[in-house]
Amino acid sequence: MLLRHLLSILFLPFLAAVVIPFWLLTSFAWIDHRWAAGTAVVWLPRLSGALVVAFGLCLLIWCIYLFVRFGQGTIAPWNPTRKQVAAGPYRFVRNPMIIGVALVLSGQAIFWGSWVIALWTCIFILVNHFYFVFSEEPGLEKRFGQSYLIYKANVPRWLPRTRPWRGLE
Repeated sequence: MLLRHLLSILFLPFLAAVVIPFWLLTSFAWIDHRWAAGTAVVWLPRLSGALVVAFGLCLLIWCIYLFVRFGQGTIAPWNPTRKQVAAGPYRFVRNPMIIGVALVLSGQAIFWGSWVIALWTCIFILVNHFYFVFSEEPGLEKRFGQSYLIYKANVPRWLPRTRPWRGLE
């Protein structure tokens, strides 16, 4: 069970948030614009980017914990949760895990001043949007039925609610 969790974490968020950005930073350095080294102003976006990365990473770890604890499954589509997760950040927004990864990517783009990573962030968000609309959500509707339909009607996909939804308690 632990091996399945580690493999899904390594394959999905780690690939999207660490491996691909590293590859982009090293492969496209010749065309990517970065913050000017040695200027005092560079530390403001670097600090801001680091804080965004830290927040996104915390959100991602929290979501993975909830999937293991309450969902009894992994984050991987090939080994999905057995129970619907509507706790923690899932009470505010349906896809906080993807938001966490997008925040990590956005923070990296800010930290490095990299338009290449910013572009990758946009592609990541767009691909995930279409994946959720056309694959993930229909699959969740089939797996969890009416309870997911009620959840879906009350909790937004990407922009969080201002108050937590308490419908499945």
